[in-house]
Amino acid sequence: MIQTGIVHALAACPKAPPGMDAYQGTITGWVQWAVLGLISIGVIVGIGAIVAGRVFSMPHASKVGIISIVVVFLCAVAYMVLPAMVHGITKC
Repeated sequence: MIQTGIVHALAACPKAPPGMDAYQGTITGWVQWAVLGLISIGVIVGIGAIVAGRVFSMPHASKVGIISIVVVFLCAVAYMVLPAMVHGITKC
C-alpha cells in the first residue's frame, strides 16, 4: 500500500496553474539572465585576481583567481547540463 502511494506520487508531473505560462516564462528568463550575469561577474573577478596577483607579486592571489575561473567554468557547465538531466529523469 505504501509502495503504491509512492509510485503515484512519483508519477505526478508538476504543472503550472492555467494562465501562468506568461509569468512563468518571464520569471524563468529573469533567473537565467541573472545567473548568466553572476557567471560573468565571477569570470571578471577571477581575471582581476590573476592580474592583481601578477602586478603586486602575490602568487596566492593568482592561484585563487585561476581556481575561481575553473569553478565558474564548472558551474557554467552544470548550469547547462543539470536541467537536461533532471528533465530526462523525470520525463515530465
